[in-house]
Amino acid sequence: MHNWVRASSSDFTGTPPQPRSGHTAVNVGKSMVVVFGGLVDKKFLNDIIVYDIENKLWFAPECTGSVSEGKVGPTPRAFHVAITIDCHMFIFGGRSGGKRLGDFWVLDTDIWQWSELTSFGDLPTPRDFSAAAAIGNQKIVLCGGWDGKKWLSDVYVMDTMSLEWMELSVSGSLPPPRCGHTATMVEKRLLVFGGRGGGGPIMGDLWALKGLIDEERETPGWTQLKLPGQAPSARCGHTVTSGGHYLLLFGGHGTGGWLSRYDVYYNDTIILDRVTAQWKRLPISNDEPPPPRAYHTMTSIGARHLLIGGFDGKSTFGDLWWLVPEDDPIAKRSSVPQLRNPPETKESERDLDTQERGQEGFTIADLQKKMGISMAAEALRQHWKESTPETLQLKELGSLLRDYQRLVTRKYTSLGLWMHMTRLPDHSRFPPHLAHISLTNCELEEDPLQILEKLLHLKSVELHSRSFVGRKMVCSNGGFPQLCELHIRFLHNLEEWIVEEGSMPCLRTLSIWDCEKLKELPEGLKYITSLKELQIIHKNKEWKTKLVPGGESYHKVQHIPSVQLHYYGQE
Repeated sequence: MHNWVRASSSDFTGTPPQPRSGHTAVNVGKSMVVVFGGLVDKKFLNDIIVYDIENKLWFAPECTGSVSEGKVGPTPRAFHVAITIDCHMFIFGGRSGGKRLGDFWVLDTDIWQWSELTSFGDLPTPRDFSAAAAIGNQKIVLCGGWDGKKWLSDVYVMDTMSLEWMELSVSGSLPPPRCGHTATMVEKRLLVFGGRGGGGPIMGDLWALKGLIDEERETPGWTQLKLPGQAPSARCGHTVTSGGHYLLLFGGHGTGGWLSRYDVYYNDTIILDRVTAQWKRLPISNDEPPPPRAYHTMTSIGARHLLIGGFDGKSTFGDLWWLVPEDDPIAKRSSVPQLRNPPETKESERDLDTQERGQEGFTIADLQKKMGISMAAEALRQHWKESTPETLQLKELGSLLRDYQRLVTRKYTSLGLWMHMTRLPDHSRFPPHLAHISLTNCELEEDPLQILEKLLHLKSVELHSRSFVGRKMVCSNGGFPQLCELHIRFLHNLEEWIVEEGSMPCLRTLSIWDCEKLKELPEGLKYITSLKELQIIHKNKEWKTKLVPGGESYHKVQHIPSVQLHYYGQE
């Protein structure tokens, strides 16, 4: 049995989110819930409100990083998608006013830095009311939505390390195009439920997509699932949240009537039992559910679920509700004052409130301690605040890498960096067993390979989109002793790359994409006998003539079994 309980002022400290709908709220590990954006009274939002789970604290972090329309972070929006992978929250699309958006952002929640990402490949069209989910700890799958003219049924997979989008070619029957649906990864399958389809009907069908896990080598394909039990009615704008052995569906927007149709908003709670593969109504011991709503969020916090905001066709909600097991202390508490959203505060009142809290002894240092912010990270934050991206040195990055192991994924063996810096820290500052690293938009001025080649366990290196803005890179004799893959992409200033004999003795895969100023392949490639695959995408047609049999550079690549040359320049 479970209970619905409206959140009270005793549940939190700090200021919870203002009323909103069409926002996102995502878990970052087990430590916090991050709320972004939304819509209230025709005003689109782009604020970040964070719930610190351990300290039961709501706070608004001061973010730095990329700027849009003169302000840090993405433009205000609603009905976007948000996905977390480790400490990074990725944002795609949404709507601002009547404009559908197709930009792609990431927020590093360890240092609260926004970065607008330059991705490539099969880019999704701008859209809102789409749905997305994480595939493992590296990829994102995006499906459907509304582009302002038509409902969509396309599926895209995005690699967050390489920033490459790929439209998935799916065989067999396809779900009808839709928006306002949900997409949830359950082991190896993506489950899609409901949504509004072409021509306007609201749907209650359930589909499963296979073929998203590379290791399974399955042909992508959809299957419609017709499960027994008390299935939900057709709806859109609902939420589906993972709850261990079940998926929990709440709320949404549907239609009623026969001769004349009218809007219906739901507040029922239904679970999909993953063990028995059937729908069930969640037993609720009290009879006080939240008011019906759609376009809300529901996040899991241990055995609890937290409901935030939503819309019922007339009003935008600012209430917070708990769904908890009946033996939870929240379910057992006596009647307490309800948590109310504070009225909008004038600037003078905010200043007075800050002064009063200062008199009570609530200092920045106290907040840092409560939030677990290390001195190194705070030094970095202060340095960042006082610098511009063009002048940022980030000498503290080495300490940050040590203090914030959440930046490192796959048991501390992988690292992805999206931040401006002039040079990398010394190799001794990196995690000792780092095997995979990806750099994007770092704008390094000093050769990163001179540092990375000293990391003895590295298996793959990816340099993307202005990660290095210098002219020359060198791989030294004895460097990269275990490197198997090297990807160099969109380094538009790179003119010379030297590979010394004895470097990268285990390299098997090399790709060079769109480095238009790089005129020659390194002579040293001929010494890397382990190299099995070389892929080059270039707009200079001379590469085609140089690397074919008889060409002046053919001796550098003649030992490589697979050499792929893709030329996109003008004849």
